[in-house]
Amino acid sequence: MINFDFYLLVNKHCHQSEIPDVDRRARRKLIIASILCVIFMIGEIVGGYLSNSLAIASDAAHLLTDFASFMISLFSLFMATRPSTKKMSFGWYRAEVIGALTSVLLIWVVTGVLVYMAVQRLIGQPYEIDAKLMLITSGVGVIVNLIMGFTLHQHGHSHHGHSHEGGQSNHKDENINVRAAFIHVLGDFLQSFGVFLAAIVIYFKRDWIIVDPICTFIFSVLVLITTFAIMKDAVLVLMEAIPKGIDFEEVMNILLNIEGVKKVHNLRIWALSLDKVAMSAHVAISAGTNPQNVLMMATKDVHDKFNFFEMTLQIEEFQDAMEDCQQCKNPS
Repeated sequence: MINFDFYLLVNKHCHQSEIPDVDRRARRKLIIASILCVIFMIGEIVGGYLSNSLAIASDAAHLLTDFASFMISLFSLFMATRPSTKKMSFGWYRAEVIGALTSVLLIWVVTGVLVYMAVQRLIGQPYEIDAKLMLITSGVGVIVNLIMGFTLHQHGHSHHGHSHEGGQSNHKDENINVRAAFIHVLGDFLQSFGVFLAAIVIYFKRDWIIVDPICTFIFSVLVLITTFAIMKDAVLVLMEAIPKGIDFEEVMNILLNIEGVKKVHNLRIWALSLDKVAMSAHVAISAGTNPQNVLMMATKDVHDKFNFFEMTLQIEEFQDAMEDCQQCKNPS
């Protein structure tokens, strides 16, 4: 029996000589957000100390976490641009996923500490808060978080005239680190807005200072909820799950509908990062079928529907034993 092995990289070049547009935009957004974040973080630390507001202090701590996550994201973007090596044959694309995962874990730890401090204040001794300073600081916080949110927002639209190197996904024009940073800022905005409302209440009702730790507790829980989606996406990428927006059966049927194809097995679809999807498959053809023609049609049909970053097809002659082979069975 003759086996025909063909390996095809669905790329316009064998390598990238420059940073992709998505990553370049991501780096610019993160740098701007980092500058805004560190400036206002210092302001909130001072404001929280002077006003004796735990809610302001917790907001400053979240900004510190955001700044750390921005730095992790920038570092991971840099790592992702490094070329592949013999040891790291897929390159460093997963570095940005690990960076996003680390930043989410970091904010979960800090949020846990803040919840503990809020509980301590709820059951502790009375304390005084400078409501006016708290009101001013939290108001500025709302504005700064809005600016950072607009800076980090990703439109997710396609650009005409070229195609992005990723799967047919709703996130193909997004960067997972910018998305993680945006979720961080969204959580901070919610907390800043809550602190602002609490400051208004305390300003007019001085004996309602218990609102300060309650606000911290409630919005810390919201931050955990808003970061869960990023954690889920990052874990799915690391577990090599099929990416969003790609239907396994649809890819399978595209290959099976090609003339001469008897069976498709070992179909694998996974994400190197959120915007870079890889695919491989064994395509078994009937005797006498031209393998080159099948390869060309398979490449065209799949690529017309799904713009995979990397695709590997193995063309082989069909054997009856494939029907009973456990390794050739497709997942249920």
